[in-house]
Amino acid sequence: MPLPFMLGAMIAVTIAALAQTPMTAPANLRKIVVPILGVMLGSGFSPETFDRAGDWGFTLLALPVFIAVAFGGTFIFYRAIGRYDAVTAFYSSAPGGLTEMFMLGDAAGGDARRIAMAHSSRILIVVSFVALFYGLVLDISATGDARPYVTFADVPISDLAILAACAVAGAWIGARIGLPAAPILGPMALSAIVHLAGLTDAPPPSFLVNGAQVVMGSVIGARFLGSHFRAVARDMALAFGACTIMISAALVTAYAVTATTGIGLEQTFLTFSPGGLPEMSLLALSMNADIAYVATIHILRIAFVISIAPVIFQLLKVTRR
Repeated sequence: MPLPFMLGAMIAVTIAALAQTPMTAPANLRKIVVPILGVMLGSGFSPETFDRAGDWGFTLLALPVFIAVAFGGTFIFYRAIGRYDAVTAFYSSAPGGLTEMFMLGDAAGGDARRIAMAHSSRILIVVSFVALFYGLVLDISATGDARPYVTFADVPISDLAILAACAVAGAWIGARIGLPAAPILGPMALSAIVHLAGLTDAPPPSFLVNGAQVVMGSVIGARFLGSHFRAVARDMALAFGACTIMISAALVTAYAVTATTGIGLEQTFLTFSPGGLPEMSLLALSMNADIAYVATIHILRIAFVISIAPVIFQLLKVTRR
C-alpha cells in the first residue's frame, strides 16, 4: 500500500470508529508529534532553498485562482446537489482550515456536525487519493523507500539536541506570540533558521517520520468517533463529490504550473492538493519531495483561506440583502 504507515492507521481507525469500537483519539500523542513534524518540515530548508524560490512566483499567482475555483465549485455542489443551507455549504467548501471553518460555521448558525464531517472526509479522501495517485499513476514510491532509512545513530547527539530544542522552544514561542498553528509553525520556523544558518543539516530519523504517520493517520480516523455509518453515509458521499471538484481543480492548476515553470507534476500536484498541512507535509517527506516548496505553499493556502473566508461570507450576506 502506498504510504502504509499513515493510510493503514487511517483506514483501520476510521473503520473501527464507524463500527462504534470503544476508543479515544490520540490527542496527547498528537501534541508531541506535531512539533516534531514542524522540525521535520524546517529541515527541508537549506542555504540552497532560495536559489529555487524564483520558480515559485507563478505558483503563488496560481494559488488564489485555485482557491477561488475549488471553493466556489464546491459551494455550488453542496448547495445544488447536497441541498445544504448557505452557511453550512459555505463553511463546508473551504479547501483548508478544518478547525477554523468548524468554529466560524458553528458561530454563524451552520450545521456544525456536517461542517466537521465535510472537512474530516476531505482530509481522509484527499490523503488516500494523493497517495494512490502517486503510487499507481505517477509510479512514485510513497512507502518511504524513496528516502534512505536514517537511524538515531546516524544523527549526531549535538544535532538531535538542536532539533529537540527547536521542537520545544518553537512550540512555546509560537504560542506566546500568537502564531497561527503554533505547534507546527513555531518549530518549523526555528528548524528552518538553524538549517539555513548551517548549524545542522541533520535529516529527521526515519523512526520519527514513520511514527508521525501512524499518529496522524490515527488522528484522521478518530475524527469519525461517535459517528454512525448509516447516519453519515450521505454526507460522506457528498464529501466524495466535493473532493472530486477540489482535486480536479488541483490537477488542472498543477498541470498549468508545471507547463509554465517546468517544476515537476509530482511537486506541483502535491502542493495544490487540498489536504491538511501535516498530512501533505508527511507525504512530501515520504516521497522525498521539495519540502520547503510544498510546505510553504500549503501554509499560504491555509492562511489565505482562513483570512478570506469570513470576509467573503460577510460580503455574500450583504449581497443577499
